[in-house]
Amino acid sequence: MSRSGADAREIVLGVSGGIAAYKAASLLRLFTESGDRVTVVPTPSALKFVGAATWEALSGRRVSTDVFDHVDEVQHVRVGQQADLIVVAPATANTLAKAAHGLADDLLSTTLLASRAPIVFAPAMHTEMWENPATQANVRTLRERGCVVLDPAVGRLTGVDSGPGRLPEPEEIFAACRDVLSVSRDADLSGQHVVVSAGGTREYLDPVRFIGNRSSGLQGYALAKAAASRGATVTLVAANVTLPDPAGVSVVRVVTTAEMREAVLTAAHDADAVVMAAAPADFRPVAQADAKIKKTHDGTAPHIELVENPDILAELVRTRTSKHPIIVGFAAETGDANGSVMEHARAKLERKGCDLLVVNDVSEGRVFNAPDSEAVIIGADGFSHAVPHGPKGDIAHAVWDAVVGLTA
Repeated sequence: MSRSGADAREIVLGVSGGIAAYKAASLLRLFTESGDRVTVVPTPSALKFVGAATWEALSGRRVSTDVFDHVDEVQHVRVGQQADLIVVAPATANTLAKAAHGLADDLLSTTLLASRAPIVFAPAMHTEMWENPATQANVRTLRERGCVVLDPAVGRLTGVDSGPGRLPEPEEIFAACRDVLSVSRDADLSGQHVVVSAGGTREYLDPVRFIGNRSSGLQGYALAKAAASRGATVTLVAANVTLPDPAGVSVVRVVTTAEMREAVLTAAHDADAVVMAAAPADFRPVAQADAKIKKTHDGTAPHIELVENPDILAELVRTRTSKHPIIVGFAAETGDANGSVMEHARAKLERKGCDLLVVNDVSEGRVFNAPDSEAVIIGADGFSHAVPHGPKGDIAHAVWDAVVGLTA
């Protein structure tokens, strides 16, 4: 929804000197079309890629790069003080280093120091520069201070090079910024490592057919994005999901329940919270056929013997040390003759032993593949919170609010 007047937000778009600077023009347009007021602060090097005239035409505001421009307005302080959000895209290795070490030798770096607004960095550089220990140390420092540093995308770089270091697409950066702006709280997950599972696992009968479910991964991805926007380091274990990787999130792709179990338990080793939003298959075939199972043409069907899969949620609870990490389960329930949705959910919470359970009523196929949902979050301590129908991002933030509440 577009905002205007008093509802418009002040955005500072920092642009540093990389070939991906041209993509920042699309990011600027996304903000302005949403009704935000944008001040572009390029570095001198950035202007070698995209000139000031472009930024001024798209933003409708004057562009400066030097602290000595318009000294009477004290720009190096004023711009940062008035910002509701600062996003630096692209953020080069040099810009990340200056921000991490508090250097201030141009208008962008002084603005970063002078602002108390949330800051989002969207790095873009060659793979070797991104993976250099110095850059990684600077990224850790910025994240520990509550800044959101997105992970670069993997893909074609300049020349023939390819790998991690590509600027995330403007839509992904904009979505991350929107999440940050939508959270009226501090970076309360800063310094925390959280693990989220998403999607539905598949158990193959033969090279073609599998046992699966309807989980799209939308809720798990919303949880991962929300956690990243609140400052967390996020590991997302995704099973058979076709959604684009969330910006700033480390994605581990799996197919089967066994693969998910291994990935989740490995990531959970040093995690502060684990949210099992995925839908692992409960059963798998005892044996997988090497070739496609053929029809018999006599009306008989093949006999398929199933065995129960490991219960990842229960294993997480059983193997954790004391109450660390905090463990959140999901329950997709329908009512039946034996009980209501909430009765089944409370029984599952007690049986699994997790700290929180997010309950979805999936009667008549609700929730699956839908961008909106509603849920009830219940806790082992009697906590209960109903999240009304709305975007799955709202449920995601409500879950993290409940997780933070357990540590308060």
